[in-house]
Amino acid sequence: MKKIVLGLLTATLLLGSLESCNNKLNVQPVSTIDSATAFTNSSDVLAALVGCYTGLQSVDLYGGYLQFLTDLLADNGDESFVGTFTQPQEAQRKALLITNSQVSATWLRAYDVINRTNNVLANIGKLDTPNQRASAEGEAKFIRSLVYFDLVRTYGKAWNDGTPASNLGVPLVLTPTLTVADAVPVPRNTVAEVYAQVITDLTTAEALLTTGGSLNPFSATRYACAGLLARVYLQQGNYAAAAAAANRAINDKSFVLNGFYGTNFGYNTSNITTNVVLTTSINTSEDIFTIQLTAQSGTNQLYTFYSRNSRADVNVQPQFLNLFETGDTRASLNTTLTPTAAVASYTRKYDAQYGNIKLMRVDEMLLTRAEANFRAGTTTGATPLADINAIRTRAGLSALTTVTLAQILKERRIELAFEGFRLADLKRNQESTVDPLTGAVIPWNSPRLVFPIPFREINANANLKQNDGY
Repeated sequence: MKKIVLGLLTATLLLGSLESCNNKLNVQPVSTIDSATAFTNSSDVLAALVGCYTGLQSVDLYGGYLQFLTDLLADNGDESFVGTFTQPQEAQRKALLITNSQVSATWLRAYDVINRTNNVLANIGKLDTPNQRASAEGEAKFIRSLVYFDLVRTYGKAWNDGTPASNLGVPLVLTPTLTVADAVPVPRNTVAEVYAQVITDLTTAEALLTTGGSLNPFSATRYACAGLLARVYLQQGNYAAAAAAANRAINDKSFVLNGFYGTNFGYNTSNITTNVVLTTSINTSEDIFTIQLTAQSGTNQLYTFYSRNSRADVNVQPQFLNLFETGDTRASLNTTLTPTAAVASYTRKYDAQYGNIKLMRVDEMLLTRAEANFRAGTTTGATPLADINAIRTRAGLSALTTVTLAQILKERRIELAFEGFRLADLKRNQESTVDPLTGAVIPWNSPRLVFPIPFREINANANLKQNDGY
C-alpha cells in the first residue's frame, strides 16, 4: 500500500508540473555517450577497466558457452549432450548452422569486450599515476589478447592447418568504435596477423604488469600474461617459447598445486563422497586467472549444463571414464565410473552454482611445460618427467620412471577435461573426431570443426568472407 500511495503522489506531482517541465522532457535520443563525458578522470577509466572483466563473465564468453560449445564440437565420445537446446546439439553433431544464435552471440560479446578494452586503452593518459597507467594498459591488453586468441582459433583455421599468412582469421579492431558511424565494415585479418597482434599485446602486457602490478585482487597479472603466451606458443608449435612462458607463469612461490584436485572446484576429501550442495568455489593457490562469479554478478553456464543439480544435460561416457587408472583421485569428480542406462555419470566440476570459473591454473602450466619441453628436447624449469609426476602424485598415482608424449597428452586430457581445451588440443595434435549420428570419422582440419562467421555479420558487412563449408 505504501508503494501505491507513493506512486500516486509521484504521478500527481508530475502531472501538476508537466507544462513547466515540458521542455526538459523533449530529450533528443542518442546512440552514444561522448567519450569526453564518459572518461573525464582516473576513476572513470578504472571503472571502465572493471567493465572489461564484467564482459568476460558473460555466458556467451567465459561464463560458459565458449568452453561448452567448443568441447562439444571436438568431442569424439567422451561426453554426450542429451539436452533439448538446438545450439549445443548442432555443435555435438559437427553441423553448426550460420544462423546458430549462440555462435552469433559469442561473436557479438567478444567484440563488445574488445571495444571496452579499446576505450580503456584510448584513455590511459587520464589515469593519475605511472603505475596505474602501466597496470591498466597491461590488463586491458591481456583481456583483448585473451578474447582475440579464442576468436581466431574458433572462427578461423588452426595455426597448423595450411598457411596462417593467407588463412582468414577474424577482423582486428584496435581503436574504439564510439558511434554507429564509426563501425567500419572491416575485412578479416589473416590468422598470422591475429596471432602476431596477440603476442605483441601479451609481451607488452607482461612487461607492464611486472612494473605496475595488478589493480585489483581479481585482475590479470604478469603470470597470467605469461600463461596465455604459453597457450599461444603451444598452439603454434613453438615449443621452446611455450616452455619458457609456462615456466614464467608459475615462477612465483605463491602458486602451488592444491593437495586435492577437487579443491579447484569447491570440493575437499571429505565432502567429495557426500551429496553436499555447493554454492561457491573460491580462488585457491593453484589459480592464475579466474572468472569471478557471485550471486549478484555473472552466471556459471557450465553449472547450468553440466551439473547434476541443474539441467544435467551432459553425460560423461565410458570412453573417458576408462582413462582413469585404479586409485586416481580425479575420478571422484565424476558421479560414477560405471554408468548404466538407468544411472548416468556427470562431471562434478561445476556443481557450485556461483563457483568461479578457473580459466588458468598451475596444473595446466605444468602440463604445457612438460609437453613443450618433451617436444623441444629441453628441460626449462623442470624435466617433463618431474612435471608429469607432480600431476600424478597429486592424483594419488605412483610416479613414473620414464615418460612418453602419449602419457603426457593423456594426463592433459584427464586433468583439463570439460574445461574448453579439447578442440584446440585435437587440432594441434591432428586427432580426428567422429560424427555421433553416423560414426563417420571427421579429420582434425575439417571445415565442420570451425565456427561459421555469423549470418547477421555477413549480411551487415560485405567485406566479411564466410568460412569454407558454410
